Amino acid sequence: MKAQVLNKYDESLTAESWVDYEDVPDPKITNPNDVLVKIGGSGVCRTDLHVIEGVWKPIMDPDGNSLLPLILGHENAGWVEEVGAGVTNLKKGDPVILHPRISSGIDIEHRRGEDMHGSGSFPGLSENGGYAEALVTSERNIVPLPKSLEPKAVAAYADAGLTAYHVAKKASRVLLPGQYVVVIGAGGLGHIGIQCLKAMCAAEIIVVDMSDMALGLAKDSGADHLVKADGTEVAQVLEITKGLGAEAVIDFVGEKGSTAKGLEMTRPAGNYYIVGYGENINIPTVDLIFTERNIIGNLVGTWADLNELMSLADRGLVELATVEYSLKDANQALHDLNAGKVKGRAILIP
Repeated sequence: MKAQVLNKYDESLTAESWVDYEDVPDPKITNPNDVLVKIGGSGVCRTDLHVIEGVWKPIMDPDGNSLLPLILGHENAGWVEEVGAGVTNLKKGDPVILHPRISSGIDIEHRRGEDMHGSGSFPGLSENGGYAEALVTSERNIVPLPKSLEPKAVAAYADAGLTAYHVAKKASRVLLPGQYVVVIGAGGLGHIGIQCLKAMCAAEIIVVDMSDMALGLAKDSGADHLVKADGTEVAQVLEITKGLGAEAVIDFVGEKGSTAKGLEMTRPAGNYYIVGYGENINIPTVDLIFTERNIIGNLVGTWADLNELMSLADRGLVELATVEYSLKDANQALHDLNAGKVKGRAILIP
């Protein structure tokens, strides 16, 4: 089959080409619970850029290059092509979306529903992913799609949507009418998070971004207030929140100073949810104690979260803005993402 393969890291992200369009061996079913999925769409994520620049090497590839060559792609949806002997609830042709982590289901974390923890593998990061024509996963990691949803339209929900839903679900459980939630970053994750918040709580949504295109997408996604990140964003948010700050701040950026500003936007006893990454969070412990603010990390989401998100999408309460690229044009999609040219999410179509 054809696939886009990462053969070497590029720490500076300056190379003209990051992945190579190659013929690779077809994936094969080896276990009774395996499912071979024909890829209908694979999302292009900023995490893919971080993999290319080596950010994940200490975790996934501590030896430097032993993981390479690697097929990227951890946001995948498609159709069942073949099932293992132990799979009874799926058949060829079923449209499906894949939870991004293959977990055994045996660990205590998995039995509690925490699929992102415990042992397991991560296609596109620790093993070959979906920048390809097909992918083998486990029956446990598959969510069947409603008839209203086609794979290429929902592929990026497998990580971007799942992550956004997971954090919005946490925040919505403690947000009340008359309160405020700030969303920092209205790109591929942020515009989904805004819609999830709109569907799940009655707090007013303030969106902060430096891009006019992203702010336009935020408005279309249901934001109540738009704030341009021009250096005065903290003051603007404090003005909207009557000088107190927001009860919740969800930071989808996590770099270039957003963490310090996000904490400044968080009112005492409020919650700062960190989703994006790239810089350290620096705050005096006495400040954290005196204000009783909470810093909460977020790692993708559970199988149940993905199932719930598909229910929202099926009802039309969440829609994914996408830009489609052919699989052979993966480098163009990655470069467009790196340059901030993608409105929503880029999707590779084999």
